[in-house]
Amino acid sequence: MPVFKIPFNGYAVKFSPFYESRLAVATAQNFGILGNGRVHVLNLTPSISELAVFDTADGVYDVAWSESHDSLLVAAAADGSVKLFDLSLPPTANPIRSFQEHSREVHSVDYNPVRRDSFLSSSWDDTVKLWTLDRPASVRTFKEHAYCVYSSVWNPRHGDVFASASGDCTVRVWDVREPGSTMILPAHEFEILSCDWNKYDECVLATASVDKSIKVWDVRSFRVPVTVLHGHGYAVRKVKFSPHRQNLIISSSYDMTVCLWDYMVEDALVGKYDHHTEFAVGVDMSVLVEGLIASTGWDELVCVWQHGTDPRAP
Repeated sequence: MPVFKIPFNGYAVKFSPFYESRLAVATAQNFGILGNGRVHVLNLTPSISELAVFDTADGVYDVAWSESHDSLLVAAAADGSVKLFDLSLPPTANPIRSFQEHSREVHSVDYNPVRRDSFLSSSWDDTVKLWTLDRPASVRTFKEHAYCVYSSVWNPRHGDVFASASGDCTVRVWDVREPGSTMILPAHEFEILSCDWNKYDECVLATASVDKSIKVWDVRSFRVPVTVLHGHGYAVRKVKFSPHRQNLIISSSYDMTVCLWDYMVEDALVGKYDHHTEFAVGVDMSVLVEGLIASTGWDELVCVWQHGTDPRAP
């Protein structure tokens, strides 16, 4: 798979849950500090080409595909909005909705894979918001974190449960039916930038931190982590469990590498990719094609490759 050059700095990549060869990319101008944003929808075969491009007035930090409509995706924007795009409509008709409630940058979005009708947004205003497409205002705001919420992720088995990772060094587990968080996990001593649930064990959670480590937790007994993964040289920006293998985790880091881990074995680091020449910010694994990985970074590259091959190979 070739490498694709984008005009702005890459922030996030997400494979479509409906099409094997479709990938969404969130990008921001000037490293996301100032300027415009752009969402690219790429077709991966036979070579990478653009299916659609959506321009925004501010940087885009994350994207999430709808789990119920194959043409819809939501984007997290630097102006505090969440934008809804429809691929079936021309770019001039997009975004079809803009949800504007957060008072600071929206850092991540995540679609509910169980209910498929709702999504979360996490913001630097210290809150997480729950949205459905049929309501103009958010359903609920979750406000317990003491600092930026960098990531919130739905549990893959329970449609009411999600976890949120924050700069306040905690991960909180929430049940939307409860008035407050159901668990507070003091997971790291430094900011936590990302978290994800194991797709095969609803009680296992991974966290990634500025302290350069990834920790795996069992929420049934969270006094000590199941394991701690060391190998990145700088802050770990993104962590994701494999949708195909219970034991595999992928991560991207400010050390410019993407790492693949088997957290159940002693020599956990099973793959290290150093194809980026700037911060490796976004990473994802395909739900539909086992072993297919995508990454993006501040070097304005989108790379798609099969695990075990060279991401730079033509």
